[in-house]
This record gives sequence, structure tokens and C-alpha cells, in this order.
Amino acid sequence: MKSALPVQKDGPRINEEIRVREVQLIDASGHNHGPTPIQSALDMAQAAGLDLVEIAPNSSPPVCKILDYGKYKFQAQKKAAEARKKQKVVEIKEIKLRPMIDDHDYDVKMRSMKRFFEEGDKVKITLRFRGREMAHQELGYKLLERVKADTGSFAKIESEPRFEGRQMVMMLAPR
Repeated sequence: MKSALPVQKDGPRINEEIRVREVQLIDASGHNHGPTPIQSALDMAQAAGLDLVEIAPNSSPPVCKILDYGKYKFQAQKKAAEARKKQKVVEIKEIKLRPMIDDHDYDVKMRSMKRFFEEGDKVKITLRFRGREMAHQELGYKLLERVKADTGSFAKIESEPRFEGRQMVMMLAPR
């Protein structure tokens, strides 16, 4: 039977976990000491009452810094939370139209479309044909051309109008 592998720790190695002969040492004030034997680097960290943290493990020799590890971890968490907060998930909103839509109804749809673009979302316009409307597909193309012209200033066409069964689909994205 094989023995279980040691649990991989996430985050940088600290203090005695660093197993190299010498490290590129940066002290708490940011001064670079150059290549330093690991034992003297650990002694310096201990004397300062701080931890020796491996910052760049892949360089040769690895770069280690003397700092408070708890504070370092807290700052990293804060930075990650800030990055998550700034992330915007782009949603795809759908607007459904009919070929014979009235002017006021069209204006209402355009207002909601404009609001979606201001929020940074993409808009999928679906134009559904029923019954005999399939015989007048040019009306659908004209309507989608009108939408294209009306949204030209604040949106760009991501996919041109195309047929999918009994409906026409066009995708718009904010500029």
C-alpha cells in the first residue's frame, strides 16, 4: 500500500517550509539583501518578529520577503474581493417583436433595449412569424434594419439577422 501524499498547501511557503540553500532576501523595509543563506534569512525574520514568506518561488534563487504573514494574507484576500466586486457578468436580455408591431409598442421596446445597453448587457432580438406572416419575410428584414438604424449610436451588431425556423434572430452588444 502507498502512503498518502502530503496535503498541498495553498498560498506561498513560509519559514521552515522553504527548503532551498539560499534565497534572494528582501527585508521588512523593502531593502534587497541579495542572495542570502536560508538560515540567516530565517534568523533575521525571527529577530524582527515576522515571517519569511516566499514571494517568487520560480526564480533562481527564490525571492523571499520578511513580513507579517497574517497581514499579507489579509491584503491578498482584500485584493481578491475587490477584483470580484469589479467584475461584471454580461447577461443576454431578449426582446421579442412581431413583424407588424405598432409604433408605440416599438418605442417602448426601444426604451427598454436602451436601458439594457446602459447596464452593459447584450440584447437578443427575436422576431417571431406566425401563420401567413412567413410569406412576408421582407417585413421582418425591414423591421430589423430599422432597429439597427435606431440603435446604431449606442450599440453594435454582434450577429446579423438570420432565420431560425419561424423566427429571425439578431444580436446586439453595447458600444
